[in-house]
Amino acid sequence: MSPSPTSSPKLQFEKAEQVIKKGKKYKATLKTDLGDITIELFADKTPTTVNNFVFLSQQGFYDDVIFHRTIPGFMIQGGDPTGTGMGGPGYKFADEKFEGEYTRGTVAMANAGANTNGSQFFIMHEDYALPKNYVIFGKVEAGLEVVDQIATAPTQKTGEGSRPITPVKIKSIEISEK
Repeated sequence: MSPSPTSSPKLQFEKAEQVIKKGKKYKATLKTDLGDITIELFADKTPTTVNNFVFLSQQGFYDDVIFHRTIPGFMIQGGDPTGTGMGGPGYKFADEKFEGEYTRGTVAMANAGANTNGSQFFIMHEDYALPKNYVIFGKVEAGLEVVDQIATAPTQKTGEGSRPITPVKIKSIEISEK
């Protein structure tokens, strides 16, 4: 039996507290084992989703969480404290209307169907045609080379073959406000 991907259980919440301010701009810097990924967050277009991401980041929810699913030419997925693709923050929230396409560097919520957003998100490795079922809430500004390294890392040959042999960890996420 192998140890769980995270060393301690994460906090669970009833919902995301309101932490972002109307009219402000937000950026998130994901500090990973392989370097930083800086994301412009679309607080003006998807305020509920951005607020959720900022709230969880400020709570340390994403600290030491891995990218548990990586598919080259498609995307990298993280945000699950269990590292299995089944975990979340203890609540779900509704989809928001959004704009955009799933192009390289786009950041969107991963979900299990309509209105099941929680903590999991993905970053597009390359442009990919997806149904508009995943709320886009940001775009990578810097660190696409880190996304490339994560996406192309060797994966296990079990299941869909998308679990990294050596998962990359999000050490922390720093949020900046302007």
